[in-house]
Amino acid sequence: MGTKVHALALVAGIVTSLLAPYQVSAQVRGGDYFTVQQARGAPTVSLGGTVIPYKEVTLSAQLPGRVKYIAGIEGDRFEKGALLVHLDESELLANRNSALAQLANAESQMRAAGVQYSRELWSPQSKSAMGGMGMPNLFDQMFTRPMENFSGTRNQGVERHADLYSSGVQITQAQNSIISAQSQIQAIDAKLRDAKSMAPFDGVIMKKFVEVGDTMQPGQPLMIYADVEYLQIAVEVPARLRPGLSEGMMLQAQLDVGNQVVPVRVAQIFPMADAQRHTVKVKFDLPQGVSAPGMYSKVLVPDFTAPARNYPVIPSSAIRYNGSLPGVYVISADGKTELRLIRVGENLDGGYTSVLSGLSEGERILRNPSIGESSGWTSSSGGAR
Repeated sequence: MGTKVHALALVAGIVTSLLAPYQVSAQVRGGDYFTVQQARGAPTVSLGGTVIPYKEVTLSAQLPGRVKYIAGIEGDRFEKGALLVHLDESELLANRNSALAQLANAESQMRAAGVQYSRELWSPQSKSAMGGMGMPNLFDQMFTRPMENFSGTRNQGVERHADLYSSGVQITQAQNSIISAQSQIQAIDAKLRDAKSMAPFDGVIMKKFVEVGDTMQPGQPLMIYADVEYLQIAVEVPARLRPGLSEGMMLQAQLDVGNQVVPVRVAQIFPMADAQRHTVKVKFDLPQGVSAPGMYSKVLVPDFTAPARNYPVIPSSAIRYNGSLPGVYVISADGKTELRLIRVGENLDGGYTSVLSGLSEGERILRNPSIGESSGWTSSSGGAR
């Protein structure tokens, strides 16, 4: 009988030693748990928007012509002042040469008119001798012209004034011809500049509408050029949420790629609402290098028109997913842990997450449960049985 009792005691000791690593967790080491806190504030509304470049322009053809040069393709980067698109300018160059010839003729006429005016000023035609033999010509100068002036049939002063005025008119006409030719040259030079589309700022080609050899007409788009170093999110905000926003205000946005949460700043609030949709366009500045133009993003906008809500906040590391169901390990009063399903809200700053239901303020949860954590039992070595 004593031998059986001794054997039973030995077996009980062996079983106890085997179950020792899986004893109920009666105490939680300091720093392993987190006391659920209550966050108070205005509710937020998630509004979808599109990532857009900080600056974007559409380069269009300013004159008819054939495309003879394109600098690159979509994604190529260029500096300010670089040539992007060049239209054929052969006809414009021919017109410019013709205008230069007209300018040269007008300058020649100007010089000839100046010479004629100087001649009339210093050697008036009204005082020149009439042609003929010596004695008759001398007689006309000495007797005929003085008698004509005396009798009032001829006035040499008026004749000289008329001749000077005529010469001055020729000078004015030559000057106007010069101005007209210069204006034509300036107009052609402006068209020659329009034949070249230059980069207005440092940026990249976003979209190209033409290829070399295409025939263009004024107003047709050539390409879209944008500055993608700095990006923004364009959001149509309902008019009721507009009073809660101000320029410079910091909010949070969730990117479509990886569900990354980044801070954004209110950059511009348009002064007028859309008459049909009753929304106000708002632009938010994005941090550099987190997204690309055209991508979808959601901005969390505060809704001060709704009543303030209180919701628990827990560390994001405390959430464990059982399939698609989120849950946390709650520490009961006797120190045991139990898995409780919760409904999570939005991600907050500092690695925290709001909880919509499933937890109350003051409850204790495991801050970072181990892989082998189970409801009610835990392995001190971290392995599951």
